[in-house]
Amino acid sequence: MKKLFGHPDSGHAYKVRLFLAVAAIEHSYEQVDIWIPRDQRSSEFQAAASFGEVPVLIDDGRAYVQSNAILLHLAQQKKGWGAETPERLDLCTQWLMWEANKIGMCLPQLRSRAKFGSDAALDGAYDWLHARYLHDVNVLNEELADGKPWMLSGDEPTIADFSLCGYLFFADEAKLAVPDQVQAWLDRLSGLAGWRHPYHLLG
Repeated sequence: MKKLFGHPDSGHAYKVRLFLAVAAIEHSYEQVDIWIPRDQRSSEFQAAASFGEVPVLIDDGRAYVQSNAILLHLAQQKKGWGAETPERLDLCTQWLMWEANKIGMCLPQLRSRAKFGSDAALDGAYDWLHARYLHDVNVLNEELADGKPWMLSGDEPTIADFSLCGYLFFADEAKLAVPDQVQAWLDRLSGLAGWRHPYHLLG
């Protein structure tokens, strides 16, 4: 039995929870209060969370941390979702590494400023983060401009799609626009069996 620690305000946790739901992978879920000091969180979470962050997946007694690493583990375990061949897994891995330093870096900061209030550090970096978001989301838009439904060729999504969508479903909270091809892709994701909005994946 798998167990996921997460929080609905974390897009990184959401991407893993969403994948588990769409892939129909049985698991239990514990919401971690990310607004309290790390040393006040549950002892089980503290023991498993190498970096003190969500998400954390416990699988067969072993802890997996960092959202994209968890997605890679699950895809390889299922031998699908982009892990069908070494070549497809390499392509997925490239997108996961890109996401971590692009959309997964700038969009969370912009959302935090818009939703939870600004601080001096984010105020000073806002223009740079906003420009970075516009560049990155247009990379995705151009990638999807050829009409393919998912980030990799084929009729089914892969972990690349789940990684990239994590914070884009929060773009409205960041007061950011999403270009047409990216929005159509998000709509396809939201049409998958098992899809839920981040705030509805609580139970």
